Amino acid sequence: MTSLTPTLELACDLMSRQSVTPEDAGCQQLMMARLEAIGFQCQNLRFEDVDNFWAVRGDSGPLLCFAGHTDVVPTGPAENWQQPPFEPIIKDGMLLGRGAADMKGSLAAMVTACERFIAEHPKHQGRIAFLITSDEEGPSVNGTVKVVEWLENQQEKITWCLVGEPSSSEEVGDVIKNGRRGSLGAVLKVRGVQGHVAYPHLAVNPIHTATPALAALSQEVWDEGNDFFPATSFQISNINGGTGATNVIPGELEVVFNFRFSTELTEDDLKRRTLAILDAHNLDYRVDWTLSGHPFLTAEGPLVEAAQAAITTVTGRNAVLSTEGGTSDGRFIAPTGAQVVELGPVNATIHKVDEQVSAADLDTLSQIYEVMLGRLLT
Repeated sequence: MTSLTPTLELACDLMSRQSVTPEDAGCQQLMMARLEAIGFQCQNLRFEDVDNFWAVRGDSGPLLCFAGHTDVVPTGPAENWQQPPFEPIIKDGMLLGRGAADMKGSLAAMVTACERFIAEHPKHQGRIAFLITSDEEGPSVNGTVKVVEWLENQQEKITWCLVGEPSSSEEVGDVIKNGRRGSLGAVLKVRGVQGHVAYPHLAVNPIHTATPALAALSQEVWDEGNDFFPATSFQISNINGGTGATNVIPGELEVVFNFRFSTELTEDDLKRRTLAILDAHNLDYRVDWTLSGHPFLTAEGPLVEAAQAAITTVTGRNAVLSTEGGTSDGRFIAPTGAQVVELGPVNATIHKVDEQVSAADLDTLSQIYEVMLGRLLT
């Protein structure tokens, strides 16, 4: 671990801090100290038990915001790791430890890219900002969404937002996430009448009554997708009913399901069509809905162009635009009118035991970020 590059040194320092959601463990203070040293004005924004910060450099012009999170998912049993998960190590060219890919490596690359860019362009055009939370891997209630509300109240508008989520598939920079599908979850409760299995005429089995409706929902073609999004997906993730006894017809069935939906549909469209199918099967039911995020898309514009050009300049690769994967905090930023892309390291080991990323990739990523800064702010 000797002779580390500045990016790898900072990544290891961040990774050594046990910042499992919603703990930050001093990561944000470390980042703010580095940013203040190069002229950023930093403000800690704590909501409930979640630490966030907003940092900005410059007085006017378009605003390029680096967004990310210092929290990580739990490690599971530490003995299952090659190395203690919060003791980062470089082995065979790979930086190993919790947060290497998701996303402390990206945070380090953002900071060092800004340090080099500002040293070269101390009077750059526009403004640079950081929006960092410790609540991305958790409920996402007191993190980025609250900071965005605070920014809106301050009448602060982000022009371009670069989220450091691990977007790459095989090689760093091979994929840019220029949007995400929406996520609409639901808990369906179908009511029946509990009774003895030997006397079914005295009971109503909600499993039996709901099954045709669930089959119809699963077979429904919700849309065909479009040039940027795959077709909307309906998936049942959990079904629960019954007392555990073999001779009791259950009185209620609970079904948990989720839509991952494109820009072809709205939340209201999905709710309306779902209820129509349930009503057509004459069910006695209730549905509780949870919207985790609307779909968003940055199809074209200066930010996408800068990301594509920077990747080609640094790596020679032509990045693919993609909207695949789960949700990210970009879903809270895009509705403000900002252009949003996600660009980070390879995501093959995120949330896994022995999470790791190519050490060289983090330096490459920092160079990509620096070139983007140059294209947008000089």
